[in-house]
Amino acid sequence: MATMSMLVDTSICIGCKGCEVACKQWNELPAEIKGFSGQSYDNTLSLSFDTWCHVGFVEQGADYTQDFRWLFVSDRCKHCAEAGCLEVCPTGAIYRTETGAVNINTNVCNGCQNCVSSCPFGVVSFDHDKGVVGKCTLCTDRTETLGREPACVAACPTDSLVWGSRNDMLALAEKKRARLRGAGGPAKIYGKNELGGLNVMFVLQDEPEMYGLPSNPVLPQTNVVHGYTFTAAGSVLLGIAALVALRNRRVGAEDMED
Repeated sequence: MATMSMLVDTSICIGCKGCEVACKQWNELPAEIKGFSGQSYDNTLSLSFDTWCHVGFVEQGADYTQDFRWLFVSDRCKHCAEAGCLEVCPTGAIYRTETGAVNINTNVCNGCQNCVSSCPFGVVSFDHDKGVVGKCTLCTDRTETLGREPACVAACPTDSLVWGSRNDMLALAEKKRARLRGAGGPAKIYGKNELGGLNVMFVLQDEPEMYGLPSNPVLPQTNVVHGYTFTAAGSVLLGIAALVALRNRRVGAEDMED
């Protein structure tokens, strides 16, 4: 099967949260009652074990003046080509499907939470009651088994969410970026190259940080490996220095005996 991807066009998202509702309905996820948050009109606030799709509201400008605007973004697991969660899973519970989605077999998950700390997007969530982790699956039970698009894509009323082969989504993203720039606005494609390429890509109207996305996502274990390499090299050098010092002491002792 070809690698499949989702394209999120933030320029035409209206913040209806229809994708959130569709995700919960299809995946039988419970509602999370968090009350009034005070953060614009967003009361979901973030992704979690029970919320795999979240529409963020970003308010720009002051006091709803002429310069005020909302930035909306439908967010979920990015299903990275270089998936940190998959790399650190000790049991094989996290795996990649034929279409490129990164999924979790909760029957094999041992609750170690290595994947939680290894995700640069803070997507993977741990449930303390069930002792396992969870996140968006890109609806592989729909896409790979039924040949349908993900539930969130099917529910989007503005076609802000589009599903197709990764090559087609990249080409569409380029067209959307050109259209936005032609209209005099800023536009960026996020996910084209980050972490080897994301299977959930975005057309953004501002810097990634404004949408809660790191501008240069890095796998934490990459830093650990580099640090370990330097530590190992330092240990070898210290060992050599210790051997040289010991040899010099022996030579000195022999000279004194003579």
